[in-house]
Amino acid sequence: MTTQTLDAARVTTQANVYFDGKCVSHAVTLADGTKKSVGVVLPSQLTFNTGAAEIMECVAGSCEYKLAGTSEGKQSGPGDRFSIPANSSFDIRVTEPYHYICHFG
Repeated sequence: MTTQTLDAARVTTQANVYFDGKCVSHAVTLADGTKKSVGVVLPSQLTFNTGAAEIMECVAGSCEYKLAGTSEGKQSGPGDRFSIPANSSFDIRVTEPYHYICHFG
């Protein structure tokens, strides 16, 4: 099931803009201190690096992703999630706006 709302959250209003505007997100901190980001990736092919482990949840749109060290791309659509280990990377290919929630840790 796709997350529709994040209740009791503090949102950083200044956007994080990456890859010349192809990815835009906002930092979110829940009441319990849990950190997330909410954003959109516009049509592009990008490589993201991770510091902390991440879970990418698709809210709308779709993407094809490939984790570092793997050779096979996988699809992700609304309600799907995929996990990326800490200190790693993943390639993402987007042909339509991909709306996501990134769950850290």
